[in-house]
Amino acid sequence: MNIAWQAEIAAADHRIRPHIRRKPVMQVDDLVPEIPVALKLEHLQHTGSFKARGVFNSLLAADVPKAGIVAASGGNHGAAVAYAAKSLGHECRIFIPKTASLAKIEMTRRSGVEPIIIDGV
Repeated sequence: MNIAWQAEIAAADHRIRPHIRRKPVMQVDDLVPEIPVALKLEHLQHTGSFKARGVFNSLLAADVPKAGIVAASGGNHGAAVAYAAKSLGHECRIFIPKTASLAKIEMTRRSGVEPIIIDGV
């Protein structure tokens, strides 16, 4: 791996470490015969996916305007943006299509952001 990339990865890890959960890796020996498989249990991360890591890294590496953050997502990204923004004390608006699952809408609400449901794309 390129040394510049290693430095960027290390910097991102340092930025996000206080804000994310360290998740276990589980070895599964009998899933695929003769092929070692390791599962990283991402569902244990805040908001249930790996997206929180990327969002925290983006917000912590940037100057967030006082007006806050806006995202349009009916899935894991929107929930992660809501969680990270609220955790860091930023204003946040999440636009979610009305076709999104109720679980994703509720995940956004539990993060402290009332989603704005939109009709159409």
